[in-house]
Amino acid sequence: MVVMAPSGDIAMQQRDLIVISTVLMLLIIVPVIFLTLFFAWRYRRSNTAATYDPEWHHSTRLEIVIWAAPLAIIIALGAVTWISTHKLDPYRPLDRLDAERAIPADTKPLTVEVVALDWKWLFFYPELGIATVNELAAPVDMPINFKITASSVMNSFYIPALAGQIYAMPGMETKLHAVINKEGEYEGFSANYSGAGFSHMRFKFHGLPREGFDAWVAQVKQQGTMLNRDAYLKLEKPSEKEPVRYYAGADADLYGAILNMCAKPGKMCMNEMMHIDMTGGGGKESAENREKLQYDNRHADQGIVAPAATDGNSMQHDMPGMQSTPGMDMQHEGHSMPGMSNGADPAPAQLNNNN
Repeated sequence: MVVMAPSGDIAMQQRDLIVISTVLMLLIIVPVIFLTLFFAWRYRRSNTAATYDPEWHHSTRLEIVIWAAPLAIIIALGAVTWISTHKLDPYRPLDRLDAERAIPADTKPLTVEVVALDWKWLFFYPELGIATVNELAAPVDMPINFKITASSVMNSFYIPALAGQIYAMPGMETKLHAVINKEGEYEGFSANYSGAGFSHMRFKFHGLPREGFDAWVAQVKQQGTMLNRDAYLKLEKPSEKEPVRYYAGADADLYGAILNMCAKPGKMCMNEMMHIDMTGGGGKESAENREKLQYDNRHADQGIVAPAATDGNSMQHDMPGMQSTPGMDMQHEGHSMPGMSNGADPAPAQLNNNN
């Protein structure tokens, strides 16, 4: 019901796309079902008044209808799909607040960095210097730029009232642009199975007026603690049903370290390894980097055994279009996908032009 009655412009456009596609397909489905029932009744064995012509084999009119109607539907669906695929691309910045209002020229989007943990959500507000766990807020009618990653296995960031889902993957950054147009409290959750605590991986999203959002930020700063590397490594450990937490401050480079999988001291960041690879590799002397690039973000090495996700989520196999980073433990991460960046400053030579 939320999908069909959303509160954000992107979700509304997606709802319209569902309705348009369904109506176009029903233009074929309904007549076919009706005619199937009608023919079964009209030409039943007991109806001797029905015309019986065993020699009939062709009708140009019927052929035109049979082929022209589906072809027209396919052309219409193709056009709608082509337009909406580009217009609703989650990486594309917004060009309007809703169907009647464009984005004012002086509007600055709100940036939110999202990290999918086991099994909770961590949100950074880099421009405000705060962070939260399992609670998200944004002003009404303000564009939001989400940057999304994960600490261990794949999840899917989804607020049905706001926009469609987008995957959160370790060692990668996906993006989502959206806007909430109505005040309210909305449900957010992971839409991709990631282990035993998946069912409780939920959070609240608050659409607030500007004054209400400022008050919420002030509350976070007043009640929150500091999120540094040590605090994050404790938070990162698998846990279920985590309460809402506020952080009045967070290390400025923490999200980048999570994205590059080097939040734990002694680990080499992915962007550093990529830079070494792009400059020709480190030779035999780089053998010592192997240990620095082995990751266990579910902390099994500390006696914490978390149920594994599905094989597809554990990133154990290369997926089409992905490349592994040399020297990395392939059990979890180490892939690069076209259109996804590693979140770091570009190396002198770009890798797959993803940055």
